[in-house]
Amino acid sequence: MTNQIQKTLIDDLGLADLPADKKDQLLMKMTEVVLKRIFLETMEKLTDKDQDEYAKMIDENAEPAQLEGFLQSKIAGYEEMVAKIVADFLTEMKAVN
Repeated sequence: MTNQIQKTLIDDLGLADLPADKKDQLLMKMTEVVLKRIFLETMEKLTDKDQDEYAKMIDENAEPAQLEGFLQSKIAGYEEMVAKIVADFLTEMKAVN
């Protein structure tokens, strides 16, 4: 998921032509913000029991695909929710210019 988010940020914000070090710095910071937003929204939608189960999966070093599958099974429209968070972030970034 992180690679997909970064690709979207590069493409939609026109970061491809930046020097590599500058691009990497921006991508790292923007990806961190987007992932935090996704995490917060996800936790709001999970029940306490599901949050505990998710935390247990993380503690047991579950694969990212397993974690994502769990979230998709517990949150209706999970992928759409993530896409909306990314789109909203892109809108905010474009408005800054």
